[in-house]
Amino acid sequence: MSSDNSNSISLNKYIGDSGVCSRREADKIIDAQRVTINGVIAKKGNRVAEGDVVEIDGTPLQGKEEPIYLAFNKPPGITCTGDKGVEDNIIDFINYPKRIFYVGRIDKYSQGLIFLTNDGDVVNKILRAGNQHEKEYLVTVNTPVTNSFIQNMANGVPILDTRTDHCFVQKESNYSFRIILTQGLNRQIRRMCEYFGYHVTKLVRLRIMHIELGDLPEGEWRNFTNYEVNKLMQLVAKSENLSQKMKLQRTKDKPK
Repeated sequence: MSSDNSNSISLNKYIGDSGVCSRREADKIIDAQRVTINGVIAKKGNRVAEGDVVEIDGTPLQGKEEPIYLAFNKPPGITCTGDKGVEDNIIDFINYPKRIFYVGRIDKYSQGLIFLTNDGDVVNKILRAGNQHEKEYLVTVNTPVTNSFIQNMANGVPILDTRTDHCFVQKESNYSFRIILTQGLNRQIRRMCEYFGYHVTKLVRLRIMHIELGDLPEGEWRNFTNYEVNKLMQLVAKSENLSQKMKLQRTKDKPK
């Protein structure tokens, strides 16, 4: 078990990079004492160096796999969960030949773009709070969309003991609107609409960051293009640097 931090990586990152699970999930199995490094039960915070043997439940991890980045058009009725016991779960529906996991989620009755990958490091960076990654939706409701409704939605709505951030909202038709969020509150759009007495009849995610749903058929997936992968790496690197700066600033601002 290496103590040389200059030539080692954190254990949860090593597990995430292997494609077994995300870094967050890796922390859970480390806490459950299912992970060993060179035969010794591992702890969170351990680091892995070249030559170390990492095992989960006695099975050695392979080296980092070729990264997989998929854009999937989730149909309504498919549940974003890795639990194979849940009927119509997203992993069984896609039936990809290698282990992958989804990034974020959209509720069972919503549809549209979602990412799937084996790159646990990217998952962690995309999901990290404060990264302000845009997500764009087209929403259909059961009541005519008014200018006041659009303005009120854009100005922030009190839900879940907080108030949603100001956001871009634009009317598309008498019964639909487009909205761009950087938050990810539980059933956020549906709750925002319900606050004003509107019921969502259809919710489609059109875009995450720079990746667009486009004309991808419902229930189908595609690989990211090289441009999309390169742009993704730039964006998560930028947001990670910003998060580190904000963390450092909060530390400096703490009262002595």
